[in-house]
Amino acid sequence: MWPREVFYRIIPKEKHRQPKTGKRQQRLMFRTIELLKEPGVYVLYQDGVPYYIGQAKRLRGRLWRHACVPDSRYYNFWNHFSAFVVEDPNHRNEIEAILVAAMPTANSAKPKIQKE
Repeated sequence: MWPREVFYRIIPKEKHRQPKTGKRQQRLMFRTIELLKEPGVYVLYQDGVPYYIGQAKRLRGRLWRHACVPDSRYYNFWNHFSAFVVEDPNHRNEIEAILVAAMPTANSAKPKIQKE
């Protein structure tokens, strides 16, 4: 699990340099987490308990909105998150459905598992 604070924490200038110029710059920590550039499934936790499960084409943007946009539906209700890179959209749907089914109190939605 990652703390929500990665969306607010600034990496000091001396630890991060611009690639082209070598100048030191400040950077928000979440921008340095490479896996968040990818598509995947995520879990928002409130005090260690799964609160919401979702998926995104770009984990970074979706999680940033949940963390930094006060009008976001889940803005006030989580303090940690987990993220799993899943490139195939069909697999994202399946994994999200399995997680929702395994943690029914986390989402109000019913799992989207296709019956064969």
